[in-house]
Amino acid sequence: MVSSSHEAWHRIFQDRPELLAPVFRILGVPLSDEPSVEVLTPDATEIRPLERRVDSVLRVQPPGEEGFLLAIEAQGRRDVDKGSSWTYYLAFLQAKYDMPALLLVVCQDEFTAEWAAGPFRVGVKGWTALSTHPLVLGPNNVPMITDPAEAARDLTLATFSAMTHGKGRNTTAILKALVTALGRSDPHSINYYAEMLEVGLGATPARDIWRNLMNKASYFPGRGTLVEETYLRGEADGEAKGEAKGEAKSILRLLAARGVPVSEAAAQRITDCTDLDTLDRWLDLVITVATADELFTEADRAESTER
Repeated sequence: MVSSSHEAWHRIFQDRPELLAPVFRILGVPLSDEPSVEVLTPDATEIRPLERRVDSVLRVQPPGEEGFLLAIEAQGRRDVDKGSSWTYYLAFLQAKYDMPALLLVVCQDEFTAEWAAGPFRVGVKGWTALSTHPLVLGPNNVPMITDPAEAARDLTLATFSAMTHGKGRNTTAILKALVTALGRSDPHSINYYAEMLEVGLGATPARDIWRNLMNKASYFPGRGTLVEETYLRGEADGEAKGEAKGEAKSILRLLAARGVPVSEAAAQRITDCTDLDTLDRWLDLVITVATADELFTEADRAESTER
């Protein structure tokens, strides 16, 4: 299984090549629904001291059409050196395999995604010798899947959506839709997507939200992450009192991770709360509020609006 959040971003394409068809539709690039996909070595090194490596390289062969190479890079921030590296990757891969090559960059924030779209030019003032135009997936073009029925129709795309929007305002709604969809799936899919997403979210508040949601879904075993912990705890997680305590702890941890000030009174109010509906409302708001008091006022406002 994947071992880091960076790896998860490109590994999901290796494990689930069916993701290529919907993301290519998002990008406006034609691709048949069932292409043949082969994972190639990511090594793009010609001279041993000059090591260059792409995250993933896939050979994509659509039925009855010309095949191509797809280099996949996960990019967490702007990097001034990447333009020349990406140009090298594409030129080397096309020369080595004698096939057209494309670069797909996946990002988790709009700022990085806008930069990664390039173009990146090689040449001198007044003349461009090479120009690299990556395909880019990020929060600005990957759909937010908040409907459990839609998530259940394509668990791979729903998981990728959750990873992509892991730092956004609608994270909780996306994660809730996915955990509901997973509840209707088979044990193997539950295990795979649950762990892939947990690793893919990395050290973000969204990962704590996901762990809390999975903490409630105590019906499936896992492989070393929270899913496995949940399985081992068994029926203990089904107790309402323990569930409320765990949710309150997650809320406080998320506030602390975001640097939101929490007074002693506010912390006590959260810890003492045993109403799961109230805790759920606070959890929905925890990644957007500026103060702990705002958490309470926004939740009260939302509740009065619903009435």
